[in-house]
Amino acid sequence: MFKELGIEQVTIDLPFRLDHVHCFLAEGENGWTVIDTGLHNNYTVDLWEKELEDKEVHNIIITHYHPDHFGFAGGLQNKTGARVSMTKTDAYLGRHSWTNELINELRKNYKLAGVPDEMADKMKNNTKEFIRNVTPYPSIDHYLKEGEKVQIGPYEYEIFFTPGHSDGLVTFYNEEKSVLLGTDHILPKITPNISYWFHGEENPLELYLASLNKIKALDAEYVIPSHGKPFHNANARINEIKEHHEERLEKIHSIIEEPCSVYDASWQLFEKKLNVHETRFAVGETLAHLEYLRKKGECQRDLDNDSWIYYK
Repeated sequence: MFKELGIEQVTIDLPFRLDHVHCFLAEGENGWTVIDTGLHNNYTVDLWEKELEDKEVHNIIITHYHPDHFGFAGGLQNKTGARVSMTKTDAYLGRHSWTNELINELRKNYKLAGVPDEMADKMKNNTKEFIRNVTPYPSIDHYLKEGEKVQIGPYEYEIFFTPGHSDGLVTFYNEEKSVLLGTDHILPKITPNISYWFHGEENPLELYLASLNKIKALDAEYVIPSHGKPFHNANARINEIKEHHEERLEKIHSIIEEPCSVYDASWQLFEKKLNVHETRFAVGETLAHLEYLRKKGECQRDLDNDSWIYYK
């Protein structure tokens, strides 16, 4: 299917449990388009050097600001002189999420979440370590817009804003082939992390569920994700993901029958041993689900000793 679509998949290894990200290449009349770039590290730099040896890159499209997609955008732009496009929302988040101001606020935020001091320090440092993987920042030449048409290889795709996994994430749909470049919005085996990071949209799970419904209306036949293998029948997978979040919300309902912090709830929600990096995501996702319930009036939140306590 990739050959028919004129798209090349570039798989980049990641040093996490989620051990890869798919980036994409497509040739157009005026040169090549790169979609996402991987982390900025020596491995990624060398990989792109080989992939682009005989290619002239004119466009770099970034689907969202997370480091495994956005990280090498600035470095690749500096090497190629390419035009970089992404949403205005995630362009802002990409430039500001690793500033000293936000990083210095993390300890206070983790205190709100009930994270013990030693772990909170480790989580803050883990975030800080990503600065080298996302700099230099790219210069954004164009802000992607909802409904805009972009040429990717021989086919035209419509841009759909699908916030949730990030506030400004986009997907791309070609109606002729019923193909969705699903980025991190719909993944075949795992569910995308939906976290509240103490800034930006305050109810990301509500946004994500609405975004799933928006894409469900397309009834896409074939999905090319940024992690995992391409798959058929987008709507079947969307139904599975929605069911997963319903089950997770039910579990959190039972967890907060006894008042508890975000951190304590996260350990009951994620029943496996997590490293520091994974704990950050577990806390963020737990908080997103708790806030979804709170904003629906299905739980309450009090402040106790500078930490949030949630209860039914």
